[in-house]
Amino acid sequence: MTTLTHARAGLPQALAHEWIKYRSVRSLVWTTVAAAVVPVLGAVFVAATGSLEPDDTVFGAGLTLSVPAQMLVAVVGALVITGEYGSGTIRTTFGATPRRATVLAAKAALLAGVTYVSALVSCSLAYLVGDALLDHARYAQGEPLPALFGIAASFTLAALLGLAVGTLVRHSAAAVTAVLGVLLLPSLLGPLFGNAQRWIAGTSPTATLQKLTQTSDATAETVGSLGPWPSLLLVAICTVALVLLAALTLRRRDA
Repeated sequence: MTTLTHARAGLPQALAHEWIKYRSVRSLVWTTVAAAVVPVLGAVFVAATGSLEPDDTVFGAGLTLSVPAQMLVAVVGALVITGEYGSGTIRTTFGATPRRATVLAAKAALLAGVTYVSALVSCSLAYLVGDALLDHARYAQGEPLPALFGIAASFTLAALLGLAVGTLVRHSAAAVTAVLGVLLLPSLLGPLFGNAQRWIAGTSPTATLQKLTQTSDATAETVGSLGPWPSLLLVAICTVALVLLAALTLRRRDA
């Protein structure tokens, strides 16, 4: 009974610890804030400059800078764990919560919650700003719903990919470089794989995001020919697989 009670209390306790650490690290807080602000600033900039293609939509224009914001979120995901390895506090974390899978699950749950809510609010606001500032007679409206929920999910998957890569690499600079490669390389390398291009390019959260924002840049040659929702599902499967690999690796090696 004692063991069962301890197991049930493990995740909530670890989640509380992770929340305290998250809001205590300025780099994490400010990068999260930057990721939330960038899409809104992008909507203002695009409206002010009118730098849109004729076939762009109001929705896509408002989310022009959603891709850089998603990259920032992925960096946050990596730094959530590599920062602890860099400072040596990961040993204290594992001392407080010996079950390493619980630590990773707590970090993943915290990242998922914070990222989804902040991305949904930020991208919705960016769309509303673009909708208010852009000429409706010149550009089609686009379809913000249910796309905004998928966009927030793609941000969440990018953060979890960052966490998985950070867990595997353990070094901040290397993890940031690696996770940006994970986001960008599928779209860049996809055309090299012939008929498999639609699958290779579709495994990137960035490609999925471009499809969901309905941008004119989301051509089959760059983001694959899968639809936005199948692409999101494919990215989710790949992300879960990488997180499970990270959990297995974390359990088997020294801190």
